[in-house]
This record gives sequence, C-alpha cells and structure tokens, in this order.
Amino acid sequence: MARRLIVTGGAGFIGSNIIHALNQRGLTDIIAVDNLTNGDKALNLADLAISDYVDKDTFYDALSAGHYGPIDTIFHEGACSSTTERNGRYVMASNYEPSKKLLAYCQNTGTRLLYASSAATYGASTTFTEAPTNEKPLNVYGYSKLLFDQVVRRALPVLNTQVAGFRYFNVYGPREQHKGGMASVAFHNFNQFMAEGRVRLFGEYGPYQPGEQMRDFIAVKDLVATKLWFFDNPGHSGVFNLGTGKAQPFNDVATTVVNTVRAARSLPPLDRAEMVRTGLLEYVPFPDTLRGRYQCYTQADMRALRATGCTVALDNVANGVADYVHHLLRTQPDHTP
Repeated sequence: MARRLIVTGGAGFIGSNIIHALNQRGLTDIIAVDNLTNGDKALNLADLAISDYVDKDTFYDALSAGHYGPIDTIFHEGACSSTTERNGRYVMASNYEPSKKLLAYCQNTGTRLLYASSAATYGASTTFTEAPTNEKPLNVYGYSKLLFDQVVRRALPVLNTQVAGFRYFNVYGPREQHKGGMASVAFHNFNQFMAEGRVRLFGEYGPYQPGEQMRDFIAVKDLVATKLWFFDNPGHSGVFNLGTGKAQPFNDVATTVVNTVRAARSLPPLDRAEMVRTGLLEYVPFPDTLRGRYQCYTQADMRALRATGCTVALDNVANGVADYVHHLLRTQPDHTP
C-alpha cells in the first residue's frame, strides 16, 4: 500500500522543499497543510504533486476525527517562525498547541512524527548541545519550540512510534522568497546586491566586529536530505541539532554572494577589504530593537545526530551559498548578470 504523508507548513520554505524531495522519490499522496493568507506562498506548491491541500484551521480537528485515513508520517513544519513576534498567546497557539495535538494523534495511531524545532531554543547560550542546561531562549518563539521539545523528551520512553525533532540552525535556499524579513541573509544579500550594487551587514555589537557575528548556516537541500534519512530509518527518535557543525561569519555569506555574482559577470573575485573599500560591502549600526535579543553565535553540536549513523554530507557557505546564488540568477527574471 502506498504511504500517505502529511506536510504541515507545506506551502512554506522548508515544507515545500520536503514535498519536492518526496516527489523526486515518486511519492505524491501528500496532504499539504498551511495558511494561505499570504497567497504568494501558493507558488511554492504550483510545481509540486500533492493529493490535497487543507487549511490549518480545519486540519487538526479533521485529523483527530480520522478524516484522512491511515497516515504513515507527518512532517510538521507549520509554525509562526518570526523570532521578533511579541504576541506570546499567538505564538503559543500557532506553535505549541498544534504540536501537542499531533503528538497525541501519533501516539494513538502509530503515525511517525518528524517535526521542526529550532536553534532559538538555545538563545543566550554559547554551548549548543541538546541538554537542558544549554537551553536559554531569548524570545517567545524559542520558548514555544523548547516547551514542545520538553514534552517530547518526557514522552520518548513510552512512545510506540518514531518521533524526532530537529533544531534547525540558519537555513537558506530556494522557495523562501515569501518570507520577507525572515528570509535568509543570503537571500537578502543577493537582492541588495542586484538592486543596489552593495550588500549591507550589521556593524559591531558586543565583542563582535562588523559582520563577524557567526551563525551555523545550512543549505535547505542538506536539511531535507537529513530529514529524509530519518524517514528511511524509523528506529531513531529524539531531539537533534540540524546544522553543519561549523559557525561562519556573516561576512563569509556576503563575500560569497558578491563574488558569485561577479563570476557570473566574468569579473575577478575581491577580498572583503576591497569590497569595503569600494562600497560593495557596507556595515550599518546594530539595531537597538535587537540588543539583548539577538544570537551573535550559533554552532550546532552534531554528535547526537551523527551517532544515529546519519552521514549526509553538508555544504559549507562557500559551496552552498554559491549554489543558491546560481539558482537565484537562473530563476529570477529581473536578476540577469
């Protein structure tokens, strides 16, 4: 019997990339769940094969009532993903409560659950190992993700099905164009450079020099490949980091974007100092609104995930961001070299 799958947040950035990867395997009995108030997200589904689309407001009750029949696996990507959202009731209602409903459903039916957590659970921490002592969220988004991870941890000893959460670090790649301010720095840098001929990054903040704030940047194709490894290996449950295991500065992203576009224009590469001198790279004052609420450094400890036997290769910024820029140059008609 063919496996019926559900992807919540299916029209979103990561959800639509998961559906694309499942389609490449010939899997099309997929129910995409989302909220299309932002109708631009529908374009992420337009080239994909799904069996149904369901609005999130009707989905959870219908699922609990057995409306969709036997479900093999739920990829739970749907959430309010804004780290700057201050309405805690809205964030908890969007992130925590639906996740609990899915966990209860999966416990009752044996459906597998592969869900999105976040590196925002670490917040102010400087150690990124999946342990409660390192979990210090700086905003209600991070707290909503942490609280559900805690529910999953308590449930793991009695689960009769696979439940695996993945703490995403900084993800970039195709199908994020609808995300506005929450899109990746690579996406913003590319659009700035194509529109203005320059890239802007935050200036110094705390101990970090301009553009030297560091994140663990992971290409969405690698994130999806890792999640599908767990899909293929249902014996592994838990809460896992999902980054590359290597922190890199925002300056690396910006210089990769600029030099990839320059190469497409048959221009020689420049180092960062030359980009700053010629105005291709500009630093802006660190915003007051983010002071005390901003992660300046993240680096996934990947030991727990690797201990499962998952050996998916993960691109660094130089390779992954360059591939993404080539994709943007091919697919955005207004952005020709």
